[in-house]
Amino acid sequence: MIDGPYFVLTVLGVLGTGLVAGVFCAFSTFVMRGLAALPPAQGVAAMNAINVAAVMPAFMVVFAGTAVLCAVIAVVTFVLWPEQGTVELLVGSGLYLFGSFGLTMVANVPRNDVLLRLDPGTPEAASYWPAYVREWTMWNHARAVASAAAAVAYVLALT
Repeated sequence: MIDGPYFVLTVLGVLGTGLVAGVFCAFSTFVMRGLAALPPAQGVAAMNAINVAAVMPAFMVVFAGTAVLCAVIAVVTFVLWPEQGTVELLVGSGLYLFGSFGLTMVANVPRNDVLLRLDPGTPEAASYWPAYVREWTMWNHARAVASAAAAVAYVLALT
């Protein structure tokens, strides 16, 4: 069993990845559905407001802090190569770093940037909105699953 400071890092990894999974799950299961039900101008305006609020410290400490923590866990695992939990720790770190943080940077943020440049009341925004909701939500599902799977991998490393 993992112990000492390594145990603390792994427990924090479970908490961080699990918390981010919960945020993404909430967005996938009801926030995006609620926004999609609004008229396009209102949905675009609301999502833009959410995207601006998301980069404030409260969420970014959890989201980016968990990425840093997962990177630390991966590096420490490679350096120390513990007798137990090595595969689970590396899988958990990879799932979060690539499947959650990485996907955010290459799939969700670029869509958010396009949406932010659109004036919510324009035909262009109304035309882009359905594709945005569909594609953004699909990638968000993937982020939610990757974050949850990372949490599970870290839990397995603790057992």
